[in-house]
Amino acid sequence: MNEKIYRKIVNAWCMYDWANSAFATTIIAAVLPIFYSAVAASTLSPDPEKAKVLATSYWGYTTSISLLVAAFLAPILGAIADYAGAKKRFLAVFCLTGVLFTSLLVFISTGDWLLCSLFYIIANMGFAGGNVFYDSLLPHVAKPEDIDQVSSKGFALGYLGGGLLLIVNMAMIQFPKLFFIPSVELATRLSFLTVGIWWAIFSIPILRHVPEPERPRVVERVNPVVAGFGRLSNTFREIRRYRELFVFLIAFWIYANGIGTIIRMSTIYGTEIGIGRTALLGALLWVQFIGVPFSFLFGWLAKRLGAKPSIYLGLAIYVLISIGGFFMRVAWHFWALATMVGMVMGGTQAISRSLYGLMTPKAKTAEFFGFYSTSSKFAGIFGPFVFGLVGQLTGAGRWGILSVIIFFAAGAFFLTLVNEKEGIRIARAEDAAVGL
Repeated sequence: MNEKIYRKIVNAWCMYDWANSAFATTIIAAVLPIFYSAVAASTLSPDPEKAKVLATSYWGYTTSISLLVAAFLAPILGAIADYAGAKKRFLAVFCLTGVLFTSLLVFISTGDWLLCSLFYIIANMGFAGGNVFYDSLLPHVAKPEDIDQVSSKGFALGYLGGGLLLIVNMAMIQFPKLFFIPSVELATRLSFLTVGIWWAIFSIPILRHVPEPERPRVVERVNPVVAGFGRLSNTFREIRRYRELFVFLIAFWIYANGIGTIIRMSTIYGTEIGIGRTALLGALLWVQFIGVPFSFLFGWLAKRLGAKPSIYLGLAIYVLISIGGFFMRVAWHFWALATMVGMVMGGTQAISRSLYGLMTPKAKTAEFFGFYSTSSKFAGIFGPFVFGLVGQLTGAGRWGILSVIIFFAAGAFFLTLVNEKEGIRIARAEDAAVGL
């Protein structure tokens, strides 16, 4: 392939991270959790302090439900997309679903916590489902020797894109009159609409310029839905052939529990303990920009130290973050922990994604990335659910943060059992057998 065309395709793929990371920053991490606690769920109890604790718990349950649905859909849709040669088509459907229901959040107001939860659940399904097919394109887009760097570049652009829109959203919320908006609440709701618009516009490059991967050779043409369910069943039976991939999935599932919980629950937890909106949004914006150079740094580390040592480093820092979160009391504590999160969040996930991609046969990328996505979604289910449950039972979310440590330690242990070189060898042998 011509180098210029190759770079164009790579950049178009990376731009989807720029596009949908606006959802990750404004909706998942920064603005919506605060809005949910202060506005949508503010009527859960006549006692304001109890209402905040309940809002934290309900947000955890909402997150868990949205990821539970996505977790069950992802491998089925992935199998169908592989068989039908429709990775981009499915990406477009999930992207548009996410865009639509994110935009509908503009209509949420005081006491509308149930409707807010419903719109968020569907929007998050669009976000999570789209990422299955976006991630599955990576081994087709990047050369094997470039895959760590391309994956890291995607995360870096995601941090930058999500951060830039978050700056605009923060300005709208802090200074609504400058934007001719009469109130902070309306400015917050309009920020949700800007996420939908941003996501839609910057998804155009991947849909236009990244080619649909070659469909694997099959002997018999059957209904792709039937074939999808059949291949899903076969994947469970054949997983023993991909031992290293399977063990890595277990490791990833465990440590992603911790990562997902910290990402999705930190802002509403900070709101619960009394850290102000300006400090929370400012720290989360800082995470986006510090994440850009550190995502590239992790790509550099993986090339020199190896993928597994780089992941171990990220998990060790997450343990320190969890301990610090238990003792967090004031705004500068949140800023310090946010800095540490920005150092490892994108890099750890990028290297995990690229290592998985190297051990995945190309003919089964959507199917196997469906399992990868399922692992991360199930991780998202249990982490926030446990966080919310512990908070509701103890009357404070502080204790939930300590439980996250076990996920990082256990995940690191299972990662030691993965022989990545053998996993890559098996994947390449399968590629050769099907002519890819």
